[in-house]
Amino acid sequence: MASSTSSSQTPMEDIMREKITRSLAPSTLLIRNDSHLHSHHAPMQGVTSKETHFHVTITSDQFVKKMQPARHRMVYALLKEEMSQEGGIHALQLRTRTLEEEDREKERKAAAKQA
Repeated sequence: MASSTSSSQTPMEDIMREKITRSLAPSTLLIRNDSHLHSHHAPMQGVTSKETHFHVTITSDQFVKKMQPARHRMVYALLKEEMSQEGGIHALQLRTRTLEEEDREKERKAAAKQA
């Protein structure tokens, strides 16, 4: 398995997906690499990594009865190593929700389409 990870075109995304899946057992996990949108920023000059900026949506029962800051701390703790290494994650935009919150959002969107 390690050899397939090392030859991956998205090793950081693969690590993120594995850690989040193992720890949070998400019903929804969407990882979007936005690094190309930020490559021109001054702090990114000279950085060769193409995996520095991510938008991550996670739906998990692990977030029940936790406020957003606590949910985000859970994810940051999972990815601490990747965020601290040279050429690692520079920016992480998180959207964390429970299954109930996700269902309510779907209902709102469906109602808005009918209106």
